Amino acid sequence: MLKLSEEQAIKFAGLALKNIHREYPNKPGNVLEGPKDILSPKQLYPAFHGCYDWHSSVHGHWMLVKILKEFPQLKEAEEIRKALAKNITKENLLAEAAFFLKLESKSFERPYGWSWFLKLTLELRSWEDPLGKELAQHLKPLEEIIVGRYIQYFPKQTYPIRSGVHSNTAFGLTYALDYSRQMENKELEQLIVKRAREYYLKDEMIPAKWEPDGADFFSPSLMEADLMRRILPQKEFSTWLDKFYPNLLKSEPANLFSPAVVSDRTDPQIVHLDGLNLSRAWCMKNIGLALSEGDPRRMIFLESVRKHAEASLGHVSSGDYAGEHWLASFAVNLLCN
Repeated sequence: MLKLSEEQAIKFAGLALKNIHREYPNKPGNVLEGPKDILSPKQLYPAFHGCYDWHSSVHGHWMLVKILKEFPQLKEAEEIRKALAKNITKENLLAEAAFFLKLESKSFERPYGWSWFLKLTLELRSWEDPLGKELAQHLKPLEEIIVGRYIQYFPKQTYPIRSGVHSNTAFGLTYALDYSRQMENKELEQLIVKRAREYYLKDEMIPAKWEPDGADFFSPSLMEADLMRRILPQKEFSTWLDKFYPNLLKSEPANLFSPAVVSDRTDPQIVHLDGLNLSRAWCMKNIGLALSEGDPRRMIFLESVRKHAEASLGHVSSGDYAGEHWLASFAVNLLCN
């Protein structure tokens, strides 16, 4: 299977180090209630103001932590540690928490940024390093707010959102479920399992032949299957998957197993398709490995992983900020998964 090399780690870390302190260009996602809310990104959220938008900054920080854990002796390690410590301070996270508590921030980054934030939190909590423990403590005020947002909101979301972008419900639940299990938060875990079953357990013949849309960075069907393999025992998941993708043994739908074509990597929407290839690859890897070794569907998924990875890994460093501010995180999530 594909694995992050030291050379890749250096290259990807360099992109994040260049971008997590870069405030502009920026795409704020906050709602303005009045002139008082017209503030710079760094004023609004001082920890995660770089990388064009809040969620990209969050998963850029996650990537740097992950790289440090994989390659603690990396020559850039001290620079990475300083960059993390500069942004993830107690004061900055208290300001971020205050921003999230504003009434108009109720839906801010729901659920994409929430999910990545809990992944970052978990990465720091599992890092046996004094810096990791310190930074995890700094995240705690916002961590408590975001966990609370999951518990407050998802009982009210009657229908799942099956998009290929930030609003995707399955992705929003995926890393929150991982977090709940490792943190032994039974209330959050039970909620996610319950909602996932209610949203997706009866799904059959998903119209994956319609994928992808022109600006997708997620496959709605694969993201759902990646969540359900976490929820269901192997035998039940195997049966569910057979109904979900009924023509899988024919490697159909064919477009799901063919990498997306990216025609313009300077376009911030079209370049999403590089992210789609990478996220498809990590989902297919997870789904394939969740199936038994004798299951022929296992190799159908696993053989597609490399095709998708090779289609976009070489374009993470494209020279254009449209992709460079975020794609490395997707690459590391695949290669370290």
